[in-house]
Amino acid sequence: MNTNNNINNNKTISVLMFPWLGYGHITPYLELAKKLCTRNFVIYLCSTPATLACIEKKINEKLSQFITLVPLFLPVLPNLPIDFHTTNGLPHHLMPVLKEAFDLSAPNFADILAKIKPDLLIYDFLQPWAPLAAKDQNIPAVEFITSSSTMTSFMFHYFKNPSIEFPFSKIYFRDYESNNKKRLLDCASNPKEKERASLGVNRSCNIVLIKGSRDIEGKYIDYVTSLVGKKFVAVGPLVQQPDPNDQGYDIISWLDKKERRSTVFVSFGSEYFLTKQDIDEIAYGLELSNVNFIWVIRFPKDENGSNGKTLAKTLPLGFLERVGNRGKVVEGWAPQAKILGHVNIGGFVSHCGWNSVLESMNFGVPIIAVPMHLDQPINARLVEEIGVGVEVLRDGNTKIRRGTLSDVIKRVVIEDAGELVRKTAADIKDRLREGGDKETDEVVKELAKLCGKI
Repeated sequence: MNTNNNINNNKTISVLMFPWLGYGHITPYLELAKKLCTRNFVIYLCSTPATLACIEKKINEKLSQFITLVPLFLPVLPNLPIDFHTTNGLPHHLMPVLKEAFDLSAPNFADILAKIKPDLLIYDFLQPWAPLAAKDQNIPAVEFITSSSTMTSFMFHYFKNPSIEFPFSKIYFRDYESNNKKRLLDCASNPKEKERASLGVNRSCNIVLIKGSRDIEGKYIDYVTSLVGKKFVAVGPLVQQPDPNDQGYDIISWLDKKERRSTVFVSFGSEYFLTKQDIDEIAYGLELSNVNFIWVIRFPKDENGSNGKTLAKTLPLGFLERVGNRGKVVEGWAPQAKILGHVNIGGFVSHCGWNSVLESMNFGVPIIAVPMHLDQPINARLVEEIGVGVEVLRDGNTKIRRGTLSDVIKRVVIEDAGELVRKTAADIKDRLREGGDKETDEVVKELAKLCGKI
């Protein structure tokens, strides 16, 4: 039975959603909003104009009846123009300044809450002050975490048990990831970071929403629930569906001419920028593999809003001429969902950001895992544990090796040795599709209960 049938339909449930200022955060919030607005919810999605700009075109006329974009204006700080009020393209050294400006916007956010007067606030993990503003106005608040349950349980384990190894043996760090592990463990033991994350969860009313599926991460969801003492509720993969209005027609037209499952998609997300050394090794690895590819490369912006780099100056000399029509290199953006959903895609060379992992699983595309930092190594181990991908192992100096990348691409896409990975990826796709909206129904039930509508 659809949970919506159990909700008091005399009045819709209004929700103010408040994600962190990144594309990888606002997109899952938008996808959750789409699910909820088919079940008697109206949504106000609040973020900075620079962050909202990346999703404005995704709110069509029908959705605009239920989803309203609400701008939040941050205070102006030195070296942080309003175009940088988002993590998309933000130079790494400005991230602390952006977080400071975001925290200083708390009074502006409280004013927005008072004006909208929603039935519920759904907020992200980096703003533990948001649920306090809601509490002051007698509005229940629920945290929605867009990271994997695996990563979340890893962090809360070390919050609580810093001297005890994480109990799941397959989620471990390679020797060459020691610096990244140290950064994560330092974060877990840093009083300020620990307090920020813990307060966000502790101030969530009864439940915590988390992006993902119990079919994939059930034991990690149960473990973090036991650590925190609050019920973690999986909201489902929340994968964007291919948008026919997305641009990139030339890419899709090029892909249409390739053979079924013959091409890999290569992308490292919206916030990670490859070094010149990484670009060279990936380029030569793709060249050696003899597999067709679409490769999206992004460059950070400088303080004037431009990147100052070009593909021609960055790629190895003669690379584009040598690969010819076998490869397509795109700067900045490509319609990822549309590409991954195409029948001619046979693998995804991915940094293993959580959104990308779930998109790949949703479309049944096996993963060639090349994790870079933060939660990505842990997500890559999960990909291997589930059996939907193979990691490109590095040498002791953390360097990507072109020959290793080439070998893994060929194994996953072409060779008999990759048949099990390809089959498992297809099976996971079917399982996720068969699950349908059961997770959405559970979320609706829990939120309606909080609002007294059930």
